[in-house]
Amino acid sequence: MSTAHETATLLPDPENLRIRVRALAVLDATISDDPQFCRYSYSTARGPGEEVALMDNGSGDDFSVHFTPAGVLIRGFDHESPMSPYTTDDEQVWPGVVDDVPASLAPLLAGPAFHDEDIDAPRVTVCLWRETGDTVWHTGSAIDFPPGSDPDGSGFLFRLLTDRSPETVRADFQDYYERPVPLDAVRHVLAGRPLTPAIAAALNPNALPDDALPH
Repeated sequence: MSTAHETATLLPDPENLRIRVRALAVLDATISDDPQFCRYSYSTARGPGEEVALMDNGSGDDFSVHFTPAGVLIRGFDHESPMSPYTTDDEQVWPGVVDDVPASLAPLLAGPAFHDEDIDAPRVTVCLWRETGDTVWHTGSAIDFPPGSDPDGSGFLFRLLTDRSPETVRADFQDYYERPVPLDAVRHVLAGRPLTPAIAAALNPNALPDDALPH
């Protein structure tokens, strides 16, 4: 069974996670011919010391990674998960998923990423966090997971964050955009190096480097 507990042991440290999610946003924006089809984005305009990475696959599944001075909070929502709030009559978060979030990061739970627009229902099936200065990732300690190989969706949602091989990333983007993606260019971006005109052209001959930088 793959759950948030396993994901917590596989995630990189916060700084390498930041490099990772920024790189996915750069790759997506560069490879795509139309921004509306991009799954990954990254914003540095959330406030002093705050940044957020977002993933939305357009099929009802999404995640957000919130970087703050107090630490990092990761939220995921798998719409087919048996732990979805929509599987319950009262539309409440599955017991234990967010109960242990520390006070320093708890205010983020009230943010728009954690709630569906207009109806204010919780939008979370998996949550992980790491306070500044901590050495490991945490998740709810008393979650009673339902049966299934990936009950909270963590294995599915965070696959490109836990399996960090360039080959896996290339295969994912090739499958999504249905065209070849050069491995050397993927390696370049995943290493956190600047997007050059040559790399942008290799990923997408029609792309302009400035258009691919996350804002």
